[in-house]
Amino acid sequence: MGWLKDETGLEKTAANHVPLTPLSFLTRAAQVWPDHPAVVYGPHRKTYAQYIERATRLASALAEMGVRPGDVVATILPNIPAQAEAHFGVPACGAVLNAINTRLDPDTVAYILDHGEAKVVLCDSQFVAVLAEAMDRMEGTPPQVIEVPDDFAGVHRHSDYPQYEDVLAGADPGFGWVLPEDEWESIALNYTSGTTGRPKGVVYHHRGAYLNAMGQVLSWRMTLHPKYLTIVPLFHCNGWCHTWMMPALGGTVVCCRDITAKAIFDAIADEGVTHFGGAPIVLNMLVNAPEDQRRPFSHSVSVFTAGAPPAPATLAKIEPMGFDVTQVYGLTEVYGPATECTWQAQWEPLQGAERAAVKARQGVAMPFMEGLAVHDEAGQPIPMDGQTKGEIMFRGNGVMKGYLKNPKATQEAFAGGWFHSGDIAVQHPDSYVQIADRAKDIIISGGENISSVEVEGCLMGHDAVLLCAVVAKPDEKWGEVPCAFVELKDGHDVSEADLIAYTRERLAGFKCPKVVVFQELPKTSTGKIQKFELRGQAKSL
Repeated sequence: MGWLKDETGLEKTAANHVPLTPLSFLTRAAQVWPDHPAVVYGPHRKTYAQYIERATRLASALAEMGVRPGDVVATILPNIPAQAEAHFGVPACGAVLNAINTRLDPDTVAYILDHGEAKVVLCDSQFVAVLAEAMDRMEGTPPQVIEVPDDFAGVHRHSDYPQYEDVLAGADPGFGWVLPEDEWESIALNYTSGTTGRPKGVVYHHRGAYLNAMGQVLSWRMTLHPKYLTIVPLFHCNGWCHTWMMPALGGTVVCCRDITAKAIFDAIADEGVTHFGGAPIVLNMLVNAPEDQRRPFSHSVSVFTAGAPPAPATLAKIEPMGFDVTQVYGLTEVYGPATECTWQAQWEPLQGAERAAVKARQGVAMPFMEGLAVHDEAGQPIPMDGQTKGEIMFRGNGVMKGYLKNPKATQEAFAGGWFHSGDIAVQHPDSYVQIADRAKDIIISGGENISSVEVEGCLMGHDAVLLCAVVAKPDEKWGEVPCAFVELKDGHDVSEADLIAYTRERLAGFKCPKVVVFQELPKTSTGKIQKFELRGQAKSL
């Protein structure tokens, strides 16, 4: 066997080394299943041959508009076909995709467009007014705009911007894709929800996107031709990489613009949907749907849920309805889901609360992640006793390149050779991780991360507010909602409704407090507000 040590003349060549990229999934699918349904959205039904042609035309059009490799192309789109096409068409011209949260306020959108330096933005007609206001607030050069009307959903042309279908029609279907020369090249730019104020730009590379997509095929135990419903917004970690994943299996992406119980049940019954991902609020929506919104179906639907552990009562109700739920966990910085509560045969007899308790764990690392650990403040692994708490750490190809233009935050996130999640967890004797507490300032509402610091900063701008603190209040529908504790200035009077209205004028709706409590805030001897006391109060409200 000594000859194995002699590697004379062995080197990387075009024959044995090709940079990994999820773009290869679509080129293969178009060859293998050209006539198979690739994207479905009401009357919009495209085969793989048509899907790749539309992505190619988009790449060609962007190149004609002056987009060069490494440039950023943004989208402000719901889960419609144009958003799926952008996930291939934008990187196919060598550009970096920046899918922007459609729920953000104009000021934040302006910051993201400035920070990412987007050259072009694809915008749904519903959000053109928000984009126009954002571009007025930009400090840099505004991007070129392509408007994407959605006549099927009744969202018609809003402006004089070039129209998406016209742009595709005039583009070259034979455009040569610009594939990465190095799999470390950037494929996407995703902004966090701003858990410390301004959102940070998380940069993904082709290798990570490829491996995350392939790893989830294994985690979800998928076989050929799944039918995937896009409930997870494609602006959230690129839809957890699921749109990139579908062509690898010859799957069908079923687009869902508005997330309602009726839309989900209709998609399952009419399109035969087999898989979807979503926050626990989606499960609650299905469990509590009125009879006239439900549809019978005979097959099992596999669900990835994340954002918060689903309530035991919800799991107990939804599984008999035909849904097989798996808890997953991740962050924007790790391409979406990075852990899974892998089911064990010995748990099968468990029922009710015991079964739900096991399913609520965040679990073990997915196959593409090299390391998952829980470390104490000294950077050492905690005992796997299910009680000792530490911070969840990740290591591997499924970790971001870093934060755009923010080397300090990148260095802090990667301290000690691990990515620091900021989430606090215990680790059970079987190695399964379970979140015990979140980074103290983050509120997760319906799967959206909300910075308490940002909400507090807004409230402090009101003339009547002396001090305020915002914490998470448990909510049956959304999991958590912002709850504001406010101490007023002497001689000032303001109502709960007034303060909520004040924040609504300045923040995205989901970030606004749902409850305002007026009281003196508990403080330490040095004047620091004791948020742990307020969290306790919020739980009892």
